[in-house]
Amino acid sequence: MIKAIIGKKLGMTQVFSEDGKRIPVTVVEAGPCTVLQKKQEQTDGYNALQIGFGARKAHRTNKPEMGHCKAAGKGSFSFLREVQADNIDDYNVGDEITCDALFNAGDKIDVCGTSKGKGFQGVIKRWGFSGGRNTHGSKFHRAPGAIGASAWPAKVFKGKKMAGQMGNERKTIQNLEVVEVRPDQNILLIKGAIPGSRDSLVMIQKAVKAGK
Repeated sequence: MIKAIIGKKLGMTQVFSEDGKRIPVTVVEAGPCTVLQKKQEQTDGYNALQIGFGARKAHRTNKPEMGHCKAAGKGSFSFLREVQADNIDDYNVGDEITCDALFNAGDKIDVCGTSKGKGFQGVIKRWGFSGGRNTHGSKFHRAPGAIGASAWPAKVFKGKKMAGQMGNERKTIQNLEVVEVRPDQNILLIKGAIPGSRDSLVMIQKAVKAGK
């Protein structure tokens, strides 16, 4: 069985359990994904499946991409990713993979996405520094403070918490729970928040630390 699927984050909402508890969920359009290529040990050195997600208009696709997707017979795609599979012989080029074939309500999953970019930020927003006093006469408020010494080490160590680019990083949230699967809409309702802005791309896979 394939181990992951491509999806698109649609936003957040809430659902209610049978006992009336409110559950915050992220709505993800997961698939359908089309198998475009089979990577094999004999030819590529490893086994994997290349899948495509998100239809792309023909006039926005160049000829090499059109030729690559031609064998599947489903047009071209905006996003192509490689995923692992237990047995790639179970799949053929052109097969469609849907969310209900991989996940059920109650499953534990890992979701990988790119977090929201927040630009250049100071140490208080980026690292949670407390800053200085706001009293009259103080000139130390949101500054980072001392960052090193002069005689030794006469430099600033790598990894020092300082101002800089915040967000726009690839993040994986582990052991999230699938609350509901809606195969007719290709929708997964996932308990909690996942990285990324609305309409951003995410990868959903079976949890590697399930039960731990």
